[in-house]
Amino acid sequence: MTTQPHPQAGLLAEARTRAVALLERNLTAHGVLAATPAPRADARGYTAIFGRDEAVCAIGMAVSGAATLERSAARGLATLAAHQAPNGQIPKFVDVRRAEADFWYLGCIDATLWWLVALAVLDRLQPAGRLRRRFAAQIRKAIGWLACQEHQRFFLLQQNEASDWADIMPRSGFVLYTNALWHLVKRLYRLPRADETRRSANELFHPFSAALAEYRRARLLAHYARGRARHRELYLSFVNFAFFGDEGDTFGNVLAVLCGLADDAAAHRTLHALERAGVNDPYPARAVCAPITEQDFLWRPYMSRHRQNFAWQYHNGGVWPFVGGFWVAALAESGRRAQAAEALAQVARANALGDWAFNEWLHGRTLEPRGMRGQSWNAAAFLIACHALDRGGLFRTRGTWRARC
Repeated sequence: MTTQPHPQAGLLAEARTRAVALLERNLTAHGVLAATPAPRADARGYTAIFGRDEAVCAIGMAVSGAATLERSAARGLATLAAHQAPNGQIPKFVDVRRAEADFWYLGCIDATLWWLVALAVLDRLQPAGRLRRRFAAQIRKAIGWLACQEHQRFFLLQQNEASDWADIMPRSGFVLYTNALWHLVKRLYRLPRADETRRSANELFHPFSAALAEYRRARLLAHYARGRARHRELYLSFVNFAFFGDEGDTFGNVLAVLCGLADDAAAHRTLHALERAGVNDPYPARAVCAPITEQDFLWRPYMSRHRQNFAWQYHNGGVWPFVGGFWVAALAESGRRAQAAEALAQVARANALGDWAFNEWLHGRTLEPRGMRGQSWNAAAFLIACHALDRGGLFRTRGTWRARC
């Protein structure tokens, strides 16, 4: 049987070439800069080694097929390890020119998670590097720091608001995005209580099934959402004492699928709900299904910082091609290869805007390119998406479910 070429094969080939070239251009002796150096990027701090960006870039470089990138994939992870805090936390970013690490206002929780994920994935892809052995002491400290923030009955991480990748959004308490990564870290490093983490995540972030949690406090937390949530086929973006996030967090829900929180039925439900919300139209993926408005209970004054996070902008409804790469991976890993192939072409078109500008994000309604040009993790996520279609299994761990929707 002859395999038919993808109708957008030329576009995809150019996108892959451009993605590799962008990462090579942004690669330094200390790792990959978040964006291509330029006066505006310098002024906004994008010419630094960011924890979460670097981890995504490391994985994308390792599967790029480009020798220079593959050899350099762990370079930024080593820089982050060298600036690890005494308590084990990995910094939000490292300004190598000042030899200074930054840990954000209320602490950045997900840089540590992404760093651990990237080390484990690279160790599997490039076993000769022996990264887990090389950084064994730093890994123990990082896991210890995260464990200190784990609830001792839910086995979910707790965090302040505005302290993960969506760093001017009001998600706090138990956050879906963070705990999807925590579940993956537990599986990758064979940490205890992974099953309990998964069970609690499904009980708290999707409390709409007939069977409620046995633990009384879990039932009380679920009570508020069961009566008022709108997007009942999606996981809640966060759950706090008496309120929750119902905006429909695309990235968190995609990671719930990719990182094994969702079983077959939940993955089917989640991906179809995101499609019905149009987060992939015309480009994947819009950050939320329904932005938080200034009249909403969850609106915070800091969301207007730099006039950035109003409705349909930035994390509050902007289109992020980097998230689109993970959307493609989730579709591919769920067995929906035809949809994944079309979504990959959509991501390529988004990155191609402005003569292959790889813009950080687009306005969720006008699709006007916004943010920084030359965004490294856009390129890396595209390469991750290509790998998911070509080979798959990048985030799979022993005992982790793999969906077929």
